[in-house]
Amino acid sequence: MPEQNDTLLELAQATYRYPDGSRGLAQCSLRIRRGTRNVLIGANGAGKTTLFQHANGLLKPSSGVVHYAGKPVEYSRSGLRHLRSRVGLVFQDPDRQLFSSSVADDVSFGPLNLGLKLDVVERRVAAALALVDLTELADKAVHNLSFGQKKRVCIAGVLAMQPELLILDEPMAGLDPAMQKELEKTLNSLQQSGITLLLATHDIDFAYRWAEHIHLMADGRCMASLAANELASQADMLAAAGLPLPETIVLHRGLVERGILPSQPQPRCITSLLALLAATDSTKENLCKTS
Repeated sequence: MPEQNDTLLELAQATYRYPDGSRGLAQCSLRIRRGTRNVLIGANGAGKTTLFQHANGLLKPSSGVVHYAGKPVEYSRSGLRHLRSRVGLVFQDPDRQLFSSSVADDVSFGPLNLGLKLDVVERRVAAALALVDLTELADKAVHNLSFGQKKRVCIAGVLAMQPELLILDEPMAGLDPAMQKELEKTLNSLQQSGITLLLATHDIDFAYRWAEHIHLMADGRCMASLAANELASQADMLAAAGLPLPETIVLHRGLVERGILPSQPQPRCITSLLALLAATDSTKENLCKTS
């Protein structure tokens, strides 16, 4: 259990129903630690997007409490303004978030609304575009961008606000493998700079490979929060939520059962699994040579 001063975002028994009566959250509790990589997994309708909208004050729980940096969220105009300057939310569909004519104009919107001086805004925009490798497209019309570029503009617009917590709803959706790789590289750089990351994904293999902490959502509540390397022991809970075990775990277990690999260490991705196989083959080859 993390110390209280190590917790950046916390939902405590948060409940929310939409105006049509459908359930969004049901006594949902979740903690996000500062400086960590977090993935929220769960089937469609599990409550992931609803939780994200509570995290930056777009929605307010009917019961329960949302804390940020150890304090309950204030839903006054000034309280929400402060929260949204600290918690950046990137939606799944970039067209829902982009509305300015050019890339630079869109990225500058948030900092300008904070009332910052123009030179400060310009520096923030330049830094944010550099982080997502879009500097050369600063003057390009947003509507002429590819889907992947639009997603990166959305991220830059949030980064220009200099958030402590960056939340991304299905950031890999709609991206080809090369764009996914670039985005993952960007996310890693952001975390190394001190930004806490929380994202939702249906890609269990990516979640297992990338995250430090995995949070399992089902029926509007967080059913489990665990270190990513503990995921192998949660097969039943994953199945109950309609999710499979990561392929790396399945393959590793098969190789262990056949006596090809040891049970430990547990690889987190196919690349690590192949490296473990190569090391095992090399060890066996050396033993044969010396016997």
